[in-house]
Amino acid sequence: MKLTVNGQIMEFDANAHTVESLLESLEMGGKPVVVELNQDAVFPADYPSTAVTDGAQIEIVTIAAGG
Repeated sequence: MKLTVNGQIMEFDANAHTVESLLESLEMGGKPVVVELNQDAVFPADYPSTAVTDGAQIEIVTIAAGG
């Protein structure tokens, strides 16, 4: 499956079929991030049930404390 993640085209196996599994495959599971899927924000509670399909555009922003 080909996805555009933060502007880069990347290939993933079929296991990355939800936002949660995608984050796990990127070693970002459990980290504080904001995810936008095809220009729509995804709530963290919805990561396990939000499907990611071939050709999707995903933006992931890491949240960091500080000023």
